[in-house]
Amino acid sequence: MIQRAGTLEYDYLFLIDSDLILHPDTLKHLISTDKDIISEVFWTQWQPGTLHQPQVWMHDEYNQWELLPGEQLKPEEINRRFHEFLAKLKEPGIYEVGGLGACTLISRKAILTGASYHQVKNISYWGEDRHFCIRAAALGIPLFVDTHYPALHLYRDSDLGKVADFIKQNGGGQHASGLSEPLPQLNAAALESEQPQLASESVAATDSAQPELSLEAVTDTDAAPSALTPDAAAATDSAQPEHEAVADTTPAQPSPVPDTANEITAGTASALTRPKLTLTMVVKKEGGRFLRQVLEEHRKYIDAAVIVDDSSTDDTAAICLEVLEGIPVQLVRNTRSKFSNEIELRKQQWEAVIATEPEWILNLDSDELFEASFATEIDDLLRDPQVDLFCFRLYDFWNDSHYREDAYWRSHLSYRPFLLRYRGDFDYVWYELPQHCGRLPENIFELPHQLSNLRLKHLGWSKPEYRLEKYLRYMQLDPDGQYGWKEQYDSILDEFPRLVAWVE
Repeated sequence: MIQRAGTLEYDYLFLIDSDLILHPDTLKHLISTDKDIISEVFWTQWQPGTLHQPQVWMHDEYNQWELLPGEQLKPEEINRRFHEFLAKLKEPGIYEVGGLGACTLISRKAILTGASYHQVKNISYWGEDRHFCIRAAALGIPLFVDTHYPALHLYRDSDLGKVADFIKQNGGGQHASGLSEPLPQLNAAALESEQPQLASESVAATDSAQPELSLEAVTDTDAAPSALTPDAAAATDSAQPEHEAVADTTPAQPSPVPDTANEITAGTASALTRPKLTLTMVVKKEGGRFLRQVLEEHRKYIDAAVIVDDSSTDDTAAICLEVLEGIPVQLVRNTRSKFSNEIELRKQQWEAVIATEPEWILNLDSDELFEASFATEIDDLLRDPQVDLFCFRLYDFWNDSHYREDAYWRSHLSYRPFLLRYRGDFDYVWYELPQHCGRLPENIFELPHQLSNLRLKHLGWSKPEYRLEKYLRYMQLDPDGQYGWKEQYDSILDEFPRLVAWVE
């Protein structure tokens, strides 16, 4: 698109994602700012119950606070600057930023200077907007965001209900000050239809400037429908304690000393220097599913485990202790299931984990496991002193070798938080709802965070009998899709879904 705009001598190229609704004066106003690269701001609640954040940032992948070269900030100072940045962008103005996208005006001057979305080969950041912004900065082209006409971002289906109010509020096309700027005079070719010669392209939402970090109920595997499952153990004798802690105190066995340097495995060498990694899970009647397979993979790189068994009646707990033999395991067994009140269960899990004084926490479900390369690359993530939170893409497997991808199954287009460095000096806050409260505290994105290209497999849909079981449960508990997505429910039993081969 940029090359075409340059060849045809367009005055501007306007790139806008297909899930944005704009104020009618947006484009005229952006042109009038006389900036070579400028985006209109929009705000998104990337996870339910969290702060709305703009799609622009100051440095690295999505850090939204000022940072001088060589400056080392404490968490409380990062938090202060983060909120200061957000407050500034809520005031109408034009501000210089380090990264932007999704609703961007690019001038001919910037195009001729070399602005491009091509990948910068020695940069590993995900997303073409990051490569565009890094290249622009290297070329000496400043990046700006305008906050006079915030766009509406239709990030979830529920956001569609905001469109009518947005149009009603902004239908007058008047700036907050009452002004409506005229278009600047452009070249003759641009005036053929009494409009500036703009190359306006709608970019797919998956290429948005902001990586998707949402925990969408419609694609988060079991989250929405499972939340409706009644408490199967409600009849447990109330005189019994609600949970009992069972700890496997078997010390981790030291690895044998290799005879030669060539015999040192990646795991042996890294274990000497890397921070401790604690796996935590909530499990319930998983003995006949994927628990054993998943734990056998996890034991390759974890140093400890904290597992909450939410009132299983099978051999789930025994499998955990058996497969993780030799690794310190803190096993908490609930005699009364807390599954119907997720916030209670997640807080119980969190308190059990932090009681062990963890360094890094890996929070996964019993049917989730990483691709094979995670075992060798996890050490680099844990050693990174600049990052406290890593987010990953989750792929819904439909059989042993393929994942599903279509309009209803797009979980892998989002980045979700799974790996967190525990900081005792940070005030963690939970999303206080009975369901959809999240696996981790809601304010963790105030910590320095980063996206990882390592991929996570979700196996819970990978067998026909599991899909049928879930479908029948959804039809029983939420037949009208009140709490989930009816069309997605109906798609579960599609005879010929679109599947994509998994490649390690």
